[in-house]
Amino acid sequence: MAWDIEGTKRKILDAATSEFTERGPDGTTIERIAKLAGVNKERVYNYYGDKTALFAHVLRERLATASHDVPLASASAEDIADYAGRLYDYHRQHPELARLLQWEALTIGQQVPEETQRGAYYAMKTSELNGEPADDDAGRLAPDLLHFLLLSLAGYWALLPQVARMITGADAEEPSENDRRRAGVVNAARRLAGGSTGAGR
Repeated sequence: MAWDIEGTKRKILDAATSEFTERGPDGTTIERIAKLAGVNKERVYNYYGDKTALFAHVLRERLATASHDVPLASASAEDIADYAGRLYDYHRQHPELARLLQWEALTIGQQVPEETQRGAYYAMKTSELNGEPADDDAGRLAPDLLHFLLLSLAGYWALLPQVARMITGADAEEPSENDRRRAGVVNAARRLAGGSTGAGR
């Protein structure tokens, strides 16, 4: 019977995603990930290298999935607002991405693995937010600032749910509260995309 290499790789990545999300790269081991995946730890090393390389692979996959699932239609204020709303939905449904990024910030030094490639990806997304010059373009935020603010606006709810609960006095599991938060994200993104301040240019 042939060994299901792709299936084994998927089990390893799923186990690694779960472990890294819950414990961070410093809080788990290759042995623990292998046990959760039901494989020998040598297979993890053979397929993905050491723990740092595996963490980078997991994060790269999560970012690629988010990019595919939440595309930006155009740089118009309405499309940016819609993008922010869908990004909020994505982070609510997949809180592991924000947690993985936070673990990366907490445990890895100045230069993160694959920073050059990641930087190129973010630069591409920033260029999508640039759009065509418009008559009122003088009031828009610089695309790189807009990009970071949109990620923060949409993702911070999933990253710090306890702070959101304390500030709003409600839980996102309540449909009306989730709708209110999402509407706030969309409205704020619309203002950021077509705002009247010239700061950051």
